[in-house]
Amino acid sequence: METMVNNISVEKATTSKINEVDFDNLSFGSVYTDHMLVCDYVNGAWQSPKVVPYQPISLDPSAKIFHYGQSIFEGMKAYKDESGKTWLFRPLENHKRLNKSAQRLAIPELPESHFMDGLTTLLQVEQDWIPQNPGSSLYIRPFMLASGKGFHASPADEYKFIIACAPSGAYFSGKVKVLIEEKYSRAANGGVGYAKAGGNYAGQFYPTQLAIEKGYHQVIWTDDNTHEYIEEAGAMNIFVRINDTLITGPTSDRILDGITRKSILQIAENQGIATEVRKISVSEVVAAAKNGSLKEMFGAGTAAVVSPIAAFGYKDTDYELPELENSYASQLKKYITDVQYNRSEDKFGWRYPV
Repeated sequence: METMVNNISVEKATTSKINEVDFDNLSFGSVYTDHMLVCDYVNGAWQSPKVVPYQPISLDPSAKIFHYGQSIFEGMKAYKDESGKTWLFRPLENHKRLNKSAQRLAIPELPESHFMDGLTTLLQVEQDWIPQNPGSSLYIRPFMLASGKGFHASPADEYKFIIACAPSGAYFSGKVKVLIEEKYSRAANGGVGYAKAGGNYAGQFYPTQLAIEKGYHQVIWTDDNTHEYIEEAGAMNIFVRINDTLITGPTSDRILDGITRKSILQIAENQGIATEVRKISVSEVVAAAKNGSLKEMFGAGTAAVVSPIAAFGYKDTDYELPELENSYASQLKKYITDVQYNRSEDKFGWRYPV
């Protein structure tokens, strides 16, 4: 039976899978909720979004997603505080970046009302799926794909926008050992590196697998031209602390404008931590590791918030980072998660009630 919630059609699932889920042992992104949001672009316009039971989607073999890779996505989370109220973290930034990615891949931009009304309606329907265990959250995956048919190399004329959700436990990355990449590139000037395009991630898998075979967990990407400057850590933005200054690379055609990244910069500035947004050369990082001024390196992104790096490899040499008490990484992660779970004052207006 269909009902209307926030002017959005909701078709409820006849049965729920929720009682089959062990919320105390959730792996990341592998269990899915009962419903999803679907919205189609046809006849030159986005149609009304609908909440429907979670289900497979049917596509023609000639759908352009399979041939020309028009696919983009976002990653976000919903959090429950101690009183059971649900919050989002800077969701309008996700919508802006989705449309920035859409524009770069010649996908029609999605109206803000479709994104926000659809998202909040879906979360209201799935309230019981948002875990309240410490550190747990509901991972949210909005994505768009080219559903229009045709083997000719041109943008599709039809698209699907979908939001699917997966309850996830606390994300512990452990001690991460990374390899600074000397040959392969994640992105190039003039390319799509700044977009959250599916192909960006597909292209990372092979070099990352080579690093894993050498005993590393992830790759530190370097610039496409000279491989002299570090750019991203796996699928995350990267921060380097030399002495007491926190440094990250500038966003560009090649580097994703991470929401966690920009939040960390704002928090650090507010907390009186010196920051620099500039190119970081591999030689500078290696020299700092050798002379003891390299205090921390960490990745920043939605899944782990902050993922500390314990060691990095470069030119057949490994460099260990010191274990610090009260590190910048731990301070910044605590600040962000306290805001996300409504445990502290929200000075910047980042929390969004559902």
